Amino acid sequence: MDKGLTVRLRQDKLIPLDVDFAVAPGEAMALVGPSGSGKTTTLRAIAGLYRPVAGRIACNGMAWFDSAAGIHMPARQRRAGLVFQSYALFPHLTALANVMEALNDTAREMRREAAMALLARVHLDGLEERRPAQLSGGEQQRVAVARALARRPDVLLLDEPFSAVDRVTRRKLRRELAELRRDLPMPVVLVTHDLDDVTRLADRLCVMHKGRILQSGTVAEVMTQPASAEIAELLDLAANEA
Repeated sequence: MDKGLTVRLRQDKLIPLDVDFAVAPGEAMALVGPSGSGKTTTLRAIAGLYRPVAGRIACNGMAWFDSAAGIHMPARQRRAGLVFQSYALFPHLTALANVMEALNDTAREMRREAAMALLARVHLDGLEERRPAQLSGGEQQRVAVARALARRPDVLLLDEPFSAVDRVTRRKLRRELAELRRDLPMPVVLVTHDLDDVTRLADRLCVMHKGRILQSGTVAEVMTQPASAEIAELLDLAANEA
């Protein structure tokens, strides 16, 4: 498809991968599986932080990676907003400055105003001048989301975005992200081990194991009609780990 994200990755060595999926604009795809199943590697490949052996990644018709054509667009040139599991904020910069760092495509005199608007969008009004160490885990996560959106991304990538916060904060952040997602006209790829994240945030689900997609479909289809006993076991494991 021309619009949205298409991902096809193949490699046998290092980290085995056999991945093929597409995410339409405004749609969220969750990648679920045990540790070592290739979820985060797939996300990093989309962002340009990992170069797979073979395959193709395209967003809105533009090839970001194509092994056959010798294309590997650097991460900084890909319009991908990535929220890391650890948030990866600059510790010496304020929340406002962290977001402004991602506004390279915005005129310098407009960056502060744009960053303030993004922080307000994630409910951080009044905390703009605090550094990461002065923010709670949930507040740091909101800064990371605002920074990802500052790149005006064509795709939003979320790597275990709630794993570092407590259960109560996780529920609140999940609600906020679900509300935000309704206003995002871009594909979203979510890596998670928590099926509550999947049911509340995703439209479709890919179950991964040892680098392969075992089953994909709507969240309801996969969770109520697992294609094999192995998939049912992996989903049950994810549910019990949450």
